Amino acid sequence: MNEVEWSDTEKEIAKEAFNKAYVREVNNLIKEVRELANSISELNHLWQLHDFLSARRHEIDGKYDYRDSVLIFVFARLVNEGLLDIKELEGLNKDKLIKIAALARMQNFT
Repeated sequence: MNEVEWSDTEKEIAKEAFNKAYVREVNNLIKEVRELANSISELNHLWQLHDFLSARRHEIDGKYDYRDSVLIFVFARLVNEGLLDIKELEGLNKDKLIKIAALARMQNFT
C-alpha cells in the first residue's frame, strides 16, 4: 500500500481508537499476570512469568505502531483480535474502513 493520507479528523479518531485498544490490551495483560502470579509456587514458575512478560512486551511493542503508513494494518489486527470494534473507527474514510474490515477477516496476523 502506498502512503496513506489521514485528515485531521481521521487522525483524532485513529488516535482515540488506538489508545482505547492499547488500554484494553494492557488491562487484559495485567489481569492475566495477576492470575499467573497468584499461581507461583516455585522458582521455575517465576522465571516462566518473566519469560511470558518479555514475550508479551515484545509482541505489544511491535503491534502498536502508530505510523500513518501501517495504521490500516494495525487497526485490522486489533479488530481481528477483538481489541477494537470496527464501529470505533467510524468517521474514517469509507475506503479505509472497507480495507480494515477486509483485512480483519483474515485469520493470521501474528
